[in-house]
Amino acid sequence: MYSPPRPPRTRAPALITGLVCASLSVVLLVLVAVRWSPLMSLDTTVAEALHREAVTRPGLVRVSRVLTDWVWDPWAMRVLTAVVVIALWWRGSRLLAGWVAATCLLAALVQQGLKAAVDRDRPQWPDPVDSAHYAAFPSGHAMTAAVTCALLVWLLRLHGVRPPLWWGSLVLAVVSVAGVALTRVYLGVHWLSDVLGGILLGGAVAALSVAGYTAYTVRTRRPAGDGDVPL
Repeated sequence: MYSPPRPPRTRAPALITGLVCASLSVVLLVLVAVRWSPLMSLDTTVAEALHREAVTRPGLVRVSRVLTDWVWDPWAMRVLTAVVVIALWWRGSRLLAGWVAATCLLAALVQQGLKAAVDRDRPQWPDPVDSAHYAAFPSGHAMTAAVTCALLVWLLRLHGVRPPLWWGSLVLAVVSVAGVALTRVYLGVHWLSDVLGGILLGGAVAALSVAGYTAYTVRTRRPAGDGDVPL
């Protein structure tokens, strides 16, 4: 890493992204809660098509289960975040470490609260290729991956990593979020709208957190050299 230049003092991109994701997630939440017929039909069509494919490809199912249960599992994401938080704290970026930890905790609380409130049933199959517990909406895997990946990409930019590494991390983040969403539907444990809701909610929490951090650091005029610089 190299010493980062002072970033632009604006929270507008993150704030706009967060508000858009939050608005779309609210719309989707309402449609799921009222069981809007076109959305339910789309969920069923996609789930049935992917399940028919999955039952004929046990090898691909095994790969998907390894990815979703180990690589992109919410606890794997939380451990990764914990390592980053500890590293930030050790480097002296106490505010940033606490902010990231609080964002992930808030995301987990929002996720569990919505699961309990919506209480949506998961897909049921006579020949399941995988199983999962608790309510379906929003997908915890998708939401946790979205929050974690968004925060990590932001932190890399915040600390001024070289552009090739940053763009590579962005591509990896997009692939990870899309991949975990696809595996959850492919394995028949979530509806399409569950994973879409998880991604939108995760994006909203992460983006609004970035906007809040930026606003706070600008208002308090924290020095750029302490590792707690705004994006």
